[in-house]
Amino acid sequence: MIQNLIFDLDRTLYPADTKMSEDISYRIKRFASEFWGLDFEEGARQRAEAVKEYGTTLDWLVTAGGFADIEAYFAAIHPADECSGLYETPALRPLLQSLPQKKMILTNSPYEHADRVLKFLGVRDLFDSICDIRANNLKGKPAASAFNKALEMCGGSLEDSIFLDDAEGYTDGWARLGGTAVLVCPEGKRLHTPGLPGKTYWIKDIYALPSLLEKL
Repeated sequence: MIQNLIFDLDRTLYPADTKMSEDISYRIKRFASEFWGLDFEEGARQRAEAVKEYGTTLDWLVTAGGFADIEAYFAAIHPADECSGLYETPALRPLLQSLPQKKMILTNSPYEHADRVLKFLGVRDLFDSICDIRANNLKGKPAASAFNKALEMCGGSLEDSIFLDDAEGYTDGWARLGGTAVLVCPEGKRLHTPGLPGKTYWIKDIYALPSLLEKL
């Protein structure tokens, strides 16, 4: 029986086509490009390749480049006014309220970003906890340690918890541990990832979750 729902935040709880998502992506690429002394396009290209190996841009900067000013990075990527690029989704709260399971956020962003966005969306009180990048010692998804920390925080297990994310690399990370993951994205995806002990299901958006849960 599913008792815990572990949600990614960005582009999972709200649509991917928001200006905030675009702005975050731009700021990350710009920061990385400036750090490495590259023009924007080359920096963005190298970042895309590096994330495949390191999981997050921050881990790439820290591990490969010796970057140390973590709080400056968070402040640059997630300014206080970032929600100006996000629009309200009034159907989200009723959806989450209809789900009896415990809910938490697992994000590669800092706590203040998740808290800010959840409050803007009007659903902060519906989440018991936020497992952010600091709680994971800056090693975010898809590192196994990040998923295990989320399970520890919610008191769940791979057997009674489901993880939802818009990034296939992250849902694969959860399925690699043997858990059940849900890929949330508009384009159709395979329902099971070959070669992994867990399972991956696909829904086009978060509002299709209740129907999926009825089948599991």
